[in-house]
Amino acid sequence: MIASDRPIAGDGCDQPLKKIFIPDVLARWPFSRRLNQHYSSVRAESSAWFASFKVFSPKAQEAFDHCDFNLLTCLCYPNACEEHIRSACDFMNLSFFIDECSDISEEDKFRQQKDAIMDALRHPHKPRPKGEWVGGEIARQFWERTIRNASGQSQKRFISTFDDCLGGILQQVIDRSGHHTRDVQSYFDVRRNTGGAWPSFALLELGLDIPDEVISHPTIEDMVVASVDMIVLANDITSYNVEQARGDDRHNIVTIVMHEFDTDINGAMLWVTDYHTKLEKKYFEAMAAIPKWGEPIDSQVREYCDGLGNWVRGNYDWCFESEKYFGTNNLGIQQNRWILLMPKDHLKGEIGPILPQVGGTH
Repeated sequence: MIASDRPIAGDGCDQPLKKIFIPDVLARWPFSRRLNQHYSSVRAESSAWFASFKVFSPKAQEAFDHCDFNLLTCLCYPNACEEHIRSACDFMNLSFFIDECSDISEEDKFRQQKDAIMDALRHPHKPRPKGEWVGGEIARQFWERTIRNASGQSQKRFISTFDDCLGGILQQVIDRSGHHTRDVQSYFDVRRNTGGAWPSFALLELGLDIPDEVISHPTIEDMVVASVDMIVLANDITSYNVEQARGDDRHNIVTIVMHEFDTDINGAMLWVTDYHTKLEKKYFEAMAAIPKWGEPIDSQVREYCDGLGNWVRGNYDWCFESEKYFGTNNLGIQQNRWILLMPKDHLKGEIGPILPQVGGTH
């Protein structure tokens, strides 16, 4: 259900609140921080590849590089081989480029971009049409390289889930242009796709061959949904300050909760903490109930499920280790958890990657 266009709770009344507490939602998460051993080499390779397309101004490209989406990848896939982690880095850079494009696109324009990307993935050896948006060629090159070392199952699932992901982003574009604010349930229905976790999980399978009936088993699906939702919550609580400063926070759980439950920012953060605890419980209950299919499937399922846990940890750590959300104050904020609230719409109208320089400590 789409909520009406009434004013959002907190659109002005929260300005006197100068500090926000970022809860440590993974305080009890048993998966530890680990970095893929190929980080340095693939970071250089993937960054150079993406920069070669010259999609940003030099200043915006520098900001994009400071976000270090290759670090996100190497934290989330700590065990991946060099070929697979390179593909995952290329995908992450592509994904965040698409995110930047969608932020400034209207519905018709993003539909064209979505069609170009999906056509490129379905026809990776076909030259892209002259004059087409550059994202089509970026997607084509990424996928042409990836399929050289990818199982058939992973390829099939990646294309299907990425199509759903782009569909979710399109819905977000439509919501933004209509100034719609969703309720919690309908928000998760869309946000589970916009975050890009589903196709990212398909990349966990690049070297695996898990049958459809196994990956779609209810226990596996419960673990996947719980993992996706934990990733969504982590991204939303860490990105909220920048998004509200850009005037683009309607697709964020903090705003959604403030709106639906008539609370303030820190009240919404407490809601997220409680909800995250429930998701952790759901994840581990599902893990304990995974059936046995026999080898080699059981070993592959364990690797996939551990991959989900690593993704939850790696994504959260990157939110603080990157400069995307907290600028150069990132590591201090990770330690003390407090940030200063930027003025509403402070960054409104900014185009391209932006590094926040307003952080602050408690």
